Amino acid sequence: MTEQRYLPDEDDVTEFEATVTEATDDYVVLDGTYFYPEGGGQPADRGELSWDGGRARVTKVRKNHGDVRHYVEDVEGDLPGPGDAARGDIDDERRAAHRRMHTAQHVVSRVVLDEYGATTAGNQIHADRSRIDFEPVDFDDADLERIERLANDAVERDLAVTKAERPRAEVEERTDEGRALLDRIPDHVDPLRVVEIEGFDYCPCGGTHVDSLGELGRIEITGRESKGEATERVEFELRAP
Repeated sequence: MTEQRYLPDEDDVTEFEATVTEATDDYVVLDGTYFYPEGGGQPADRGELSWDGGRARVTKVRKNHGDVRHYVEDVEGDLPGPGDAARGDIDDERRAAHRRMHTAQHVVSRVVLDEYGATTAGNQIHADRSRIDFEPVDFDDADLERIERLANDAVERDLAVTKAERPRAEVEERTDEGRALLDRIPDHVDPLRVVEIEGFDYCPCGGTHVDSLGELGRIEITGRESKGEATERVEFELRAP
C-alpha cells in the first residue's frame, strides 16, 4: 500500500525520496508518494521519477486498490526493481495552480451554500480554469456578481487554511448540511481529512490546498451554463495575487 505523504498537510512538498515496490513498462509504485492521484475533481500531478541509472516522465497518477500507480513515459535506462531508491520531482507550478484553484472552489461553494442554499454537485479543477455544478438553483447575472464579490471579500481577509485529520463523528457533526457528500465516503474511512478555512468553511476533502486565502489572487467568474432543471454550472478563473 502506498502512503500518501502529502496528507494531511504537506501538500507544498514537490521533491521527495521513496522506495520502489513495483515497476512495469507502464507504471511505477512507491512505498510513499507526494504525487496527487486523480480524484475529487482534481487532476493528477505530473513530473518525473528518477533512480540509479534511469528516469521517466510521470504523466498520470491513479489509485489502484491501495497502491498509487505513477504512469510513466519516455523511460531512460533500465526500470528500477523492488527495493530500489527513487526520487520524485513534481511539476511545482502546476501543483501550485491546483492548490489555488481547489481552495478557490471551496470559497465559491461556501458562498453559494450560505447565500442560496445550493449544494456542490460536482466540480472540475484545472490549472487555468475551473467549474462547479450547483443544485438546486437558478442564477442570473446579478447572482454571479454577488457570488464573485462575496468570494473575493473572503480572499481579501487572507483567512488561514488548515488541513488535518479529524474523527469521522466530529466531521459529520460539524459539516453543514449540503456542504459535502459525506454519504459517498465509505463508513470505514475514519478519520477524515478536513480542509478548514478560518471562521468560514469546514469541509472533508483530500485535495491539495493553499495555506491562506491571500495566496489565491482574485476570483473571476467567467460564465454559467444550465445543466438541467435546477442545476447550474459556474466557471471561474484566478487572477494573479
